[in-house]
Amino acid sequence: MNKIETGAELASKTFTINRKLLVAYANASGDQNPIHQDEAFAKSVGLPDVIAHGMLTMALAGKYLSDIAGSQSVIEFSAKFIKPVVVPVDTEVSLIVSGKVTDVANGFAKIELLATCDETKVLGMAKGVIKL
Repeated sequence: MNKIETGAELASKTFTINRKLLVAYANASGDQNPIHQDEAFAKSVGLPDVIAHGMLTMALAGKYLSDIAGSQSVIEFSAKFIKPVVVPVDTEVSLIVSGKVTDVANGFAKIELLATCDETKVLGMAKGVIKL
C-alpha cells in the first residue's frame, strides 16, 4: 500500500481495455448501446470509433481507489466523463489511473484521481474519500 499522507503521489495502475472487455461489460451491465460495439454505428453518430462505456472507465478508476484502500474503506467516489476512451478493433488501449492525496484528517484521506488514455484526460473532477 502507498503511504497515505497529504501531498503523496500514489503509484499509477494501468488497465487494459479491448473489444472483448466492452462486450463483457455490455452483457453484465445491460448497456448494449451500439456505440460500444458497432464501428459503423459509432462513426455514423460522429465518434472516431467504438468507445468504452463511461461507467466502465469510471469503474476502473474506482477499482484503483479500492485497490489502495480496500473496498470497505471507500467512502466517496465521483467523476465526470470528459473524453471518450476510443477502442479500435483488434487493439488494446491503456487506461492509466493515478492519484494524489490532497488531505488527511480525522482518519480519512481525500484522493484526487487522474485517468488518462493516450495521454488524454478522460475523467474530470475524479476524486474519492477513503477511511484510513
